[in-house]
Amino acid sequence: MGYNYDESGYMSALFLLSFLALVLIPTTLSSLPFSSGNSKTDGCECGPCVEHRAEIHTAEHGSLIRPKITKKFVFLAVGWAVFAVVAHRVATTEVENKVYNPFEILGISATSTEKEIKSHFKQLSKKYHPDKIKATAEETIEMIQNRFVEFTKAYKSLTDETIRKNWEQYGNPDGRQQVESGIAIPTWMNSSWMLAVYGILFGGGLPFMVGKWWFGSRQRTKDGINTKSAAAFFTTLKEEATTEDIIGTLGRAYESRKQIIEMAGSKYTDVLKIATHGQDGIREPRRKALILLYSHLLRVEIPNARLRAEQTQILVQLPLLLNAFLTISTSRNWLVSTLAIMRLHPFLVQGLLPIAPDLSRLAQLPGVASIKDAREVAPRAHDLDDMVKAMKEKSDTRASDVAKAVQKWGRIDLVDAQFRVIGERIVTPNAIIFLVLKLRISPPGVPTLVKEETDVDKIKQRVKANTEKDNEFLVSKSDAEPIPDEKTTGYAHAPRWPTNRKPSFWVVLAEPKTNRLVVPPTRIYDVPYSSEEGRETDRDYRSYKIQFQGPNGTGTFGWKIFIVSDTFIGEEVSRNLTLTVDDVSALEADEQAYEDEISDPDEDTLEGQMALMKGGKVRKIEEDDDDDESTTDGDEDDDSDSDSDSD
Repeated sequence: MGYNYDESGYMSALFLLSFLALVLIPTTLSSLPFSSGNSKTDGCECGPCVEHRAEIHTAEHGSLIRPKITKKFVFLAVGWAVFAVVAHRVATTEVENKVYNPFEILGISATSTEKEIKSHFKQLSKKYHPDKIKATAEETIEMIQNRFVEFTKAYKSLTDETIRKNWEQYGNPDGRQQVESGIAIPTWMNSSWMLAVYGILFGGGLPFMVGKWWFGSRQRTKDGINTKSAAAFFTTLKEEATTEDIIGTLGRAYESRKQIIEMAGSKYTDVLKIATHGQDGIREPRRKALILLYSHLLRVEIPNARLRAEQTQILVQLPLLLNAFLTISTSRNWLVSTLAIMRLHPFLVQGLLPIAPDLSRLAQLPGVASIKDAREVAPRAHDLDDMVKAMKEKSDTRASDVAKAVQKWGRIDLVDAQFRVIGERIVTPNAIIFLVLKLRISPPGVPTLVKEETDVDKIKQRVKANTEKDNEFLVSKSDAEPIPDEKTTGYAHAPRWPTNRKPSFWVVLAEPKTNRLVVPPTRIYDVPYSSEEGRETDRDYRSYKIQFQGPNGTGTFGWKIFIVSDTFIGEEVSRNLTLTVDDVSALEADEQAYEDEISDPDEDTLEGQMALMKGGKVRKIEEDDDDDESTTDGDEDDDSDSDSDSD
């Protein structure tokens, strides 16, 4: 077997073309801005939020006048350019036909007779014989001779019996040929210097990349946090930590920032005092991070574009850092610090200092610059709908945007919360318990009335249908009840957060007497808004379930559930829950026997035989009464037949 290198470059071009297509096509499709039918832009429609979403879209995708040039865009542009060049070369390269066809060479039909073949060859000889054609600059004597040799060879392949047999059997008039395999690389790539390049790439480059990844991964936790930052979090976080303490500790995660150059004009001094209060000897990188963070919380505009980009990078990293805090706090079962970490999220999203949540919630509204501004507009306002009424009475120009924001406000409503155990009437020790929550979002001022029904039969049917849905959801594998796509929540009111924000909620089950967690925090998404359609069916909510193992002892446990928003300040609910754990003896006699029967192995199984040897209980296998009855019937038939015979 022989090997031929691709001297023409045709096979190499085909290989490169296939490789580029495999890479470029999926990458291009993933980069296209496909608009799904459920693109969630139906969130907050206030003026600041609409403008903010437009700015984010422009920053991410660019515009027709100024398209965004990213590394991915450059990669695709260069890749498709190379693809076009290679495709043109493949299309224009002449490939030598490897299948020998004498009819095609002579230019005659495959059904031609031998007489027709000889006659046609004579005509070709008169026209293309080397003695009758003069060489020119375009056609040399060698080309003329080679052409006539091809004609002669094709003619003999059709007229000479031996040569024709070779052609028909081996596909070549010269007989069996050596098998050759083509290698899709040119000869120059099989040189010693190319082998040296391969050695450098795979012997040095590959180990370097693996080592870089390995040592880089050792410097970060599984959550992507720098190990030094995680160590600082672990030693600094206290059980009774407040939101102010957590913000101060966050600055320890930014030890690699460059030295600060400028800040936000005349307000720089005020921001610096707040950011560094009580933190003498603070390192400059951490000072810079805290200043940029507090500038966001104080809503101080930064004129420098580079510093704004750094501030955005810090804000985007904050949820990851707070999750690291939350992991540390939940590992120690601390309730107070866990709630403080969760409550810090909405302050960061809305760009407000974590003080006075009851007053800060009014400063979240569009056009309201601060708590002082809110107090000046509505001194007696205690809730968001009071703020809307006060603005409308004063004909405030901000009233329209405020009303739009309140219509999509993420105020959580806990419809019901109960403990359930699949297939059990009571909760027994160490049982697998499901905390089933029924939640909905009820914006301020939106009534949550249930349709009044006087028909008793319809009420029973509605209750039965809801009960069946609850039981079906309880035994399902999903943690959230499925809902139509159109009922999922859109973007939240967050004009000061650098990215589009969808609201979610933390759910925590704790024991308030000891300030300890019972179930770690769980995050839930897409809580539906209260709707008229839901009120018609008494299912104006969505069910969620959280699984945990019950206590190992009996008794009554007084717990409390906390549901905290991660986007809106002050929007949280809590409720006291009581879990009663009974002993198995509390089950009725038939239920207890059924439980024992289920736990016992079958008599005819290996486990059953081993249990019998140890003197344990097994479940008896019931005999088939039908067989006995059929046998008896058969005996009776035989007896009757005997009687008839004797008669």
